[in-house]
Amino acid sequence: MPASTAYDLTVVPRIAVELPVVLPAPDGFDPLRSDTWPVITGRLEYVQGRLLYMPPCGDDQQQTVADMVGELIAWRRSHQQFVVGTNEAGVMLGGDIRAADGAVWRRDALEPNSGGFPRVPPVLAAEVAGRDDTLELLREKARWYLGHGVTVVWILIPAARSVLVITSAGEIEVGGGRIPAHASLPGLEPSLDELFRQVSGG
Repeated sequence: MPASTAYDLTVVPRIAVELPVVLPAPDGFDPLRSDTWPVITGRLEYVQGRLLYMPPCGDDQQQTVADMVGELIAWRRSHQQFVVGTNEAGVMLGGDIRAADGAVWRRDALEPNSGGFPRVPPVLAAEVAGRDDTLELLREKARWYLGHGVTVVWILIPAARSVLVITSAGEIEVGGGRIPAHASLPGLEPSLDELFRQVSGG
């Protein structure tokens, strides 16, 4: 099957499968070349030699991602030494390719844009919990990020209107006010009211 061809659709109950689903790699698939990845409705990552699939985002998740990225972009306007990525921002580290809902890199750490995946860890990786994500799954992904050089991980939880901030020093849960700024991300301390504005009806 050519890499540009979508998979045949098979509808199964969510309770019948364990997520993420491992997909067979299509003919011609090269994880280093984004143009060979399957065209599919949903989210893909390549981890430990496996192509992993998650269903598309639901409303709470997509609205919170939009609010979070809006805060990152607003902060970056006065911190142009950084680069913000979103739209399942891909990063290749240690042979795996993961995708973050939002990520921040130091500009001077990145190679010139090539259309491929950055191969240096972002300073920040942010994930938004969706209907198909368990906290353990997201914490496992956070451990992967930290183990590959990411400094700070945010896990935004729309249902609780809270954020887990995870670093090598441990994990804190922020349930109100602002996320505390990290020394590596000066001035980045968005309020939870802004991060969850749309899902809170604002």
